Amino acid sequence: MARMKTPLIVILGPTASGKTRLAVAVARCLGGEIISADSRQVFRGMDVGTGKDLGEYGAVPYHLIDIVDPGEEFSVFDFQKHFIGAFETIRDRGRLPILCGGTGLYLDAALSRYRLVEVPPNPALRSELAALDLPQLQQRLLALRSRQHNTSDLQNRERLLRAIEIAEGQKDTPPLPLPDLEALVFGLRFERSELRRRITERLRQRLEHGLIEEVASLRQQGIADATLEYYGLEYRLVARHLQGLLNRNDLFQKLNSAIHQFAKRQETWFRRMEKQGVVIHWLDPASQPLEALLSIIAGHGIGGP
Repeated sequence: MARMKTPLIVILGPTASGKTRLAVAVARCLGGEIISADSRQVFRGMDVGTGKDLGEYGAVPYHLIDIVDPGEEFSVFDFQKHFIGAFETIRDRGRLPILCGGTGLYLDAALSRYRLVEVPPNPALRSELAALDLPQLQQRLLALRSRQHNTSDLQNRERLLRAIEIAEGQKDTPPLPLPDLEALVFGLRFERSELRRRITERLRQRLEHGLIEEVASLRQQGIADATLEYYGLEYRLVARHLQGLLNRNDLFQKLNSAIHQFAKRQETWFRRMEKQGVVIHWLDPASQPLEALLSIIAGHGIGGP
């Protein structure tokens, strides 16, 4: 007898849309556990800037948060591997998996069934690539992978080398076995002006509640400014502030603008997901989203624990 597909509830949305709060409420109602789809919440010690809000979870179990140290590499493959492990653990406990986050690549890795593979370092290939300059490396990668999801790989030599290494290694390596799941996807979408207000207010709160001190602590632990640049947004600009390159007012203004732009890019990614066939049930965060979500879930025959 064929095994029935395991339901997966997905809650996505741009930054500051209230995803975690809704996911926790759903988990409490339906006996669920939350899997984070946030590319920075995997790192320990990066709490204020990533908005972990661990106090919101209460007794609800969560996964893929605080699992690696800052400075360690964590790729989309690593996310997919950990997602599969968490999904199967939750399923085997008879609980409901709830994927919550706004990192587009991670959501796609779970929903679009990316066939990713684990590729070990290849010293011989690295030696061959050592003589190539950045434009030549970029050309080499694009020849292997014409549709490059993460364009930041094209600007950093070390990440470019690793991307080529992975693209070459994927030719002969079997992909991870993916779980048999059936996703029901929900999105939170505020009216644009309200989302902008929420982003700005949350940024003020984070600056008042230790964001600068958090980045200073990471630097004191030996995390290089170049690494903080890679983590983007809050970590990039606060690091520049701590280097004396931005005053406090410029920090707020530039960071506020950058987060607004980031939210727009997230929304563009979600529209792309829909064009590629992902059905997203959009909820109004200001109008009882939990009740609306539970009603849709009940219509799909998904109940409590």
